Amino acid sequence: MKKLFILFLFSLGAYKVQAQGLTYRPMNPAFGGNTFNYQWMLSSAQAQDTFKDPNAAKNAPGFGSLKRSPVDEMTESLQRQLMSRITRDLIDKQFSEGGLKEGSYQFGDMQVVISNSAEGILIRVTDGKGGESTITVPYF
Repeated sequence: MKKLFILFLFSLGAYKVQAQGLTYRPMNPAFGGNTFNYQWMLSSAQAQDTFKDPNAAKNAPGFGSLKRSPVDEMTESLQRQLMSRITRDLIDKQFSEGGLKEGSYQFGDMQVVISNSAEGILIRVTDGKGGESTITVPYF
């Protein structure tokens, strides 16, 4: 009886045995995975991140424990409004009959130099802290 039972188990196992091919598909798009997984993996990693940058409050003014004074905020607001007005006036003059006039203009610590070049009108803005930016307005 015992031999018959063992023979039955072996025959039953041979009847149901099937092989299946295993394939490896990476999840991470950086390693060849589906690019649609990127956002899900990024949000999952950020949700699990428990490390907080100790310098984050210093790098983001106005957030965290660092508070700016109302005077600093007003000064920054006035600077932004002034730069917006200057930019609007420069662009308005570009599209008007006379165009922009070459020259150097001083606005507090900021210096704006306007000059013509082959590509268009060059506007170089330099602040008093060493920062510099060059903008080219092409001719139309």
